[in-house]
Amino acid sequence: MTAAAPPRRTGPVRSEGVRLAILEATARQFAARGYDHLTIEGIAAEAAVGKQTIYRWWGSKSALVAECLVEGMLLPHRLAPPDTGDIRADLTAWVDAVLTLLAEPQGETLLRSIIAAAAENADIGRRIRESLAGSESIVGRLEASIGTAPNLTPGAPFEELSETLVGAIVLRALSRAPREPGDAARIVAAVLGPA
Repeated sequence: MTAAAPPRRTGPVRSEGVRLAILEATARQFAARGYDHLTIEGIAAEAAVGKQTIYRWWGSKSALVAECLVEGMLLPHRLAPPDTGDIRADLTAWVDAVLTLLAEPQGETLLRSIIAAAAENADIGRRIRESLAGSESIVGRLEASIGTAPNLTPGAPFEELSETLVGAIVLRALSRAPREPGDAARIVAAVLGPA
């Protein structure tokens, strides 16, 4: 007996142009309205596609917002760590900027949508984790700073250090802990060790 050919996919092929139009419309609508007032209907109208196209490719509004974030379409400059050559100062500035963002209503809803999307879809969670690992990411910045902190040595667990830093931020945001002066510096010192 010969093996049967795999079934052919039916339905329209995912167009990269349409995907980008949907993501760009989502980013614009998110910036203008925030997460709570973002609608699939509004995104579909702005991207000139049917709602069913969006739902075929993304299971929820939170998955769509998470993909926009991973693609760098939401808040790209606020989420990129600075690079002045001083890893401790750079991470402190980055943590402070993220904590400031998360204190804003738009930032809080963005975090909620990312967590919901990652809980619904393991691929989104994996992509969010991978977005931390690029050369311009926290992992890349830590690797580039070998020798500037006691635990930044060749072969150090840079991914785990990055995850610890991000995890501390997420936990603070989820618990809605009030911000105190010096929070960012204390979080960075907990991850990198004392100055």
